[in-house]
Amino acid sequence: MTQSEHQAIIAQSDKFLLPLYKRAKLALVGGEGAWLHAADGRRLLDATAGIAVNALGYGDAEVVAAIQQAATGLLHSSNLYYTASVAELAQRLIDLTPWASKVFFCNSGTEAIEASLKFARRYTHNQRPEQQTGFVAFNDAFHGRSMGALSVTSREAYRTPFNPLVPGVRFINLECDQATLEATIDASVAAVIVEPIQGEGGIRPISPEFAQALRRRCDQVDALLIFDEIQCGMGRTGDVWAHQALGINPDIMALAKPLGGGLPIGAVLVNERAAKALNYGDHGTTFGGNPFICAVANVVLQKVTSPTMLEHVRSVGAELGAGLRDLGERFDVISDVRGRGLMWGVEFKGPTAAQITEAAFDQGLLLVGSGNDVVRVIPPLIIGHNDVEQLITRLGDAISQVVS
Repeated sequence: MTQSEHQAIIAQSDKFLLPLYKRAKLALVGGEGAWLHAADGRRLLDATAGIAVNALGYGDAEVVAAIQQAATGLLHSSNLYYTASVAELAQRLIDLTPWASKVFFCNSGTEAIEASLKFARRYTHNQRPEQQTGFVAFNDAFHGRSMGALSVTSREAYRTPFNPLVPGVRFINLECDQATLEATIDASVAAVIVEPIQGEGGIRPISPEFAQALRRRCDQVDALLIFDEIQCGMGRTGDVWAHQALGINPDIMALAKPLGGGLPIGAVLVNERAAKALNYGDHGTTFGGNPFICAVANVVLQKVTSPTMLEHVRSVGAELGAGLRDLGERFDVISDVRGRGLMWGVEFKGPTAAQITEAAFDQGLLLVGSGNDVVRVIPPLIIGHNDVEQLITRLGDAISQVVS
């Protein structure tokens, strides 16, 4: 394609799409591995992975073959009937998650959060109807944009235009003290929802000690613990699930982003006590868990959670973390580097995340912000060692461009 065709795509989009996103002036047409191709001929290193979605990068041969094969069968059948790929995907997820007993499939992360909140309310309704309906969430958390998910998302700029939201939600800080936990998580709380590693909140992991304190307090008041692993789960940290490093299990876990390899799917895993509270008709979806996407997700899940892939994530992730820390030594505008596996946040003092991501774009590197002053580095899990070297070099050049 030509530069004029590139501009035409941008102009057409701006004319007909609601202006709900601040898009880079970039029209994408393809990619391979961890690299993307623009309509104007540019080749860019992707450190966003479609916001942690494209775990296997672009053009994975097995995923392409799975899509082609699945397209010759059922695209959709509704949840009124059984299909093999859905049953297989459910079993794969349960086999990977020993504490879970059942799965619900939906279409997105936001839908997975909505279902998780409903399932928790259904559980406590059986215990103390109308008395245990509240939720506890965390400052800087992000769980989605629908009304329920937004209600447990703390950022006021997201919330205020849509008030009133779901009532009875309390926000506290990560790593707060025991007294705050006891005062906030009481007998009126149906569930506590937390990301094992906050994504949009600045790549902030919770400590094993804090996770264990949450688990104990939830058990004391018979509230459910919900983990949002939509961004940090499925191999992103070098473990199958991010919460494996915390030493405790949730009652409910929401998944989405990487599960479909780029196709839209979400899932909710629940343990036995939560599953027993749910009855026919309590929740549903028309498109969730359709046979086409589940067939592809089976291939994605098997590849992303294989021992070989997890070892690769740990190895390349350690190299990436070391490179980012080296940048922290070179540039005094970097105040912190934190993360695990291939999920990293670089915190800046002075330059904003937007300034850094814009400069990185000029260097042919795609990054995404995480709040005002943190840049997320979340490349495809298949990123290679040479690509990591390129990433560090281009990010260093971008920082130099901003501070010079």
